[in-house]
Amino acid sequence: MSQVTSVRPLVANDIEHVAAIHQVAFPRQLESLLWISCNAAAYPRIRYFVAVEDGRLVGYIQWTEKSGFREEVVLELEQMAVLPENRGRGIARALIGQSLPQVACELEKRGARIKGVMITTRTDNVAQRIYTSTLGAVTKAVIPDLYSADEAIMIALSPDFSRE
Repeated sequence: MSQVTSVRPLVANDIEHVAAIHQVAFPRQLESLLWISCNAAAYPRIRYFVAVEDGRLVGYIQWTEKSGFREEVVLELEQMAVLPENRGRGIARALIGQSLPQVACELEKRGARIKGVMITTRTDNVAQRIYTSTLGAVTKAVIPDLYSADEAIMIALSPDFSRE
């Protein structure tokens, strides 16, 4: 059976489910429910979207607006996670590909547009390929041992929403 992934903005009832996904995906990070709750309360600076299949949350993405509200917005893809049993099926691509145009539409309402996307990720994170193929992101710098490993800073200027 082919499952269709839909991506929609987070609602309050999703927070505990997203926190559970966060806890599984990022085991070194503490207080998942507090982290997700306080970030979700920071809308519109921070925007969460969830991936849903058959009524079940299977992943999420967090977009953070950097350096104040501007006409030309730099977003950070601050966090993205998919449940382990659902990985490798295109959910991360769907999260990026379906949520970023929704963010762009929200920004247009206030006269803003996306100038670029920044991602910081471990250098051994296989998702770097997804960031390159979906956003056109390229590694601009590597910071040794920043969190738990070397961290790559990736940038995509004027991301093309039609990539994939």
